[in-house]
Amino acid sequence: MRKVSENTGNQPVVSVWVRDPRIRKNDFWHAYIDYEICLHTDSVCFTKKISSVRRRFSEFVWLRQKLQENSMLMVQLPELPPKNPFFSLNNAQQITERMKGLQTFLEQTLQCPLLLSDSLLHLFLQSQLSVSKMQACAAGRTHYSVAQAVKHCGLRRFHSEEDLKKDLSMSCDSDSDSSECRDPEPRIKDLALNKAASTALLDLKGTSQEENFSCTSEST
Repeated sequence: MRKVSENTGNQPVVSVWVRDPRIRKNDFWHAYIDYEICLHTDSVCFTKKISSVRRRFSEFVWLRQKLQENSMLMVQLPELPPKNPFFSLNNAQQITERMKGLQTFLEQTLQCPLLLSDSLLHLFLQSQLSVSKMQACAAGRTHYSVAQAVKHCGLRRFHSEEDLKKDLSMSCDSDSDSSECRDPEPRIKDLALNKAASTALLDLKGTSQEENFSCTSEST
């Protein structure tokens, strides 16, 4: 675990680390690796103080491009580990080196106040939304806000409003990729969900799978 900032006085602490690479298969011929991104912070910039999501390399590439565009070239973003045409899913050293590079990229990115104000960064780090859904949410084209997307990260797929109300009292679902994904925040109280709100949350989780990128070993 790396601390992006030390807690000296009232300075907020943001700790982030990238770990637990896992091979995912789209089909018999196409596979990719995703990584767990764990975040722990006491910064008011973040809706959640502890979170865990999984992202793949191509999503990091997308994030860096969008952050650069949104900052209007006012910030020089840190570099990602370079693409390797000979990258192998079975090469532990290559995977470890890429994972360390991704962590360094996030550590340096989180040190920039301007980038911390970008909604896409928060959705990337603390929601399960796909690339297309992150863009739509940040642009205000979804029924749910950025804060709602982050807050309800990890909620399971609901089959009825009754299930929705019941499971909203849980911090993090049992289907998460890591037991450390448990959300320590207090349970949600005094639920007042109308039909529109419940529909928004159903849409949020029901369409959270990432876009089907063409997966070659180069874009893993």
